[in-house]
Amino acid sequence: MAQSHRFWNWIARRYARMPVRDDASYREKLRRTQAVLQPDWSVLEFGCGTGTTALEHAPHVTEIRGIDSAPKMIEICRERARTTGCDNASFDIAAIDGLDQPDSSLDAVLGMSILHLVDDRDAVIASVHRMLRPGGVFISSTICLEGQARLFRRVILPMANLVGVLPRIHAFSRTDLIAALEAAGFEIEDNWQPDEDATKAVFVIARKPA
Repeated sequence: MAQSHRFWNWIARRYARMPVRDDASYREKLRRTQAVLQPDWSVLEFGCGTGTTALEHAPHVTEIRGIDSAPKMIEICRERARTTGCDNASFDIAAIDGLDQPDSSLDAVLGMSILHLVDDRDAVIASVHRMLRPGGVFISSTICLEGQARLFRRVILPMANLVGVLPRIHAFSRTDLIAALEAAGFEIEDNWQPDEDATKAVFVIARKPA
């Protein structure tokens, strides 16, 4: 975990300046998410990075809390919230693992580009299910790397050689991800991969039955 923190702290400012790789897909994910969100909802985003997505969704809910284990990322989140005048978004240094969140206390949980980075994906999914009220949604976007050896050769390994430390990345398939969500008790409402391109993240809206 210390290595992961070191990497994200090191890259935070640079990451904040990076353009979105596939802006059209990102905007479509925002649209699909906001079609589900309700004005009176309380929302948590874990692994919130520099806060871009949380701040996009803040006007559509009562409150949104972003958490990330990298202090430098949270520093940027808070700067952005102040700059934009967003007063219903809060950001804290924390990880989803062991988060002290009461049962059935949230309307939505977001996990964007994070499930492939957590140590125990299924335990995290189970925790999210516990935190959500009946009828709540878990919205995620996940890189499913199983079988994507070319991506490792062309992107991941060169980065590892350059930086010298990377968070551990877990490889599983889109089918594995959906099966894990269903096994935790979720019902899948949206299962979308842009252009059906296996190198792009899988966007899922999973609902806890009412």
